[in-house]
Amino acid sequence: MRVLFVGDVVAHPGKRMLKNNLKSFLAERKVDACVVNAENSAAGLGINYSSAKDLFSYGADCLTLGNHSFSCVDYLRFADSEKKIVRPANVSDAWPGFDEYLIDLGEKGRLLVISLMGQIFITPNADSPFSYFEKNIERWKKEYTPTNILVDFHAETTSEKLAFGAFADGKVSLVLGTHTHVVTADETILPCGTGYITDVGMTGTRAGIIGMNPDASLRRLKDKLPSKYLPAEGEAEMNAILAELDTNTGKCLKIERVRLYE
Repeated sequence: MRVLFVGDVVAHPGKRMLKNNLKSFLAERKVDACVVNAENSAAGLGINYSSAKDLFSYGADCLTLGNHSFSCVDYLRFADSEKKIVRPANVSDAWPGFDEYLIDLGEKGRLLVISLMGQIFITPNADSPFSYFEKNIERWKKEYTPTNILVDFHAETTSEKLAFGAFADGKVSLVLGTHTHVVTADETILPCGTGYITDVGMTGTRAGIIGMNPDASLRRLKDKLPSKYLPAEGEAEMNAILAELDTNTGKCLKIERVRLYE
């Protein structure tokens, strides 16, 4: 099974990048399943119905979210009806939405997509991703009988992401870090067969700071004053992971960083 995971899509430049390039890339690289982190796809903060519809039309089979899941209130309108959108599972039971989604590819296998959120320097507060994983891994396998499992691990710190990768090694096919928007050069296959990267990076414009207008970041960091983040405009890039998974063993056979530019 060949899986493409696209890093955090930020606002219009990120969506434009996928609109113009994703389908051709999926066809050229013979990708079986495409998962996209879409938590910043609606004007740089959250997700709405329009951005979700667009990303599915561009070739996404499943969308994952993170700490900005409900930053756009429109998501509340369809959170409980769109099963192909997965928000972090280790959160309050009061959160609407879905914890997991199975992409059934028939003879190609079954990919279960999970989103979990870290606990360090990130809000809203989440339950322990380690405990949640331990409590649910056997249920996932029994309920869905997946050939492969992908975990989008949405967290702030490198140490927590590395720790979760080591913890989940051999139990899932992929642990892919998101949230910080800066791609890391540490893609690897861990000792027990799990494909891992600390952060996939973002899909958005290179002109700003993590896809957003630099003025707000400078006001916050230099002047210590509040400022509303607004999306930046400019040429975009797509950061993603392309992985080849063994549907018999559940292990990752190959993991590759992908970076495309406008």
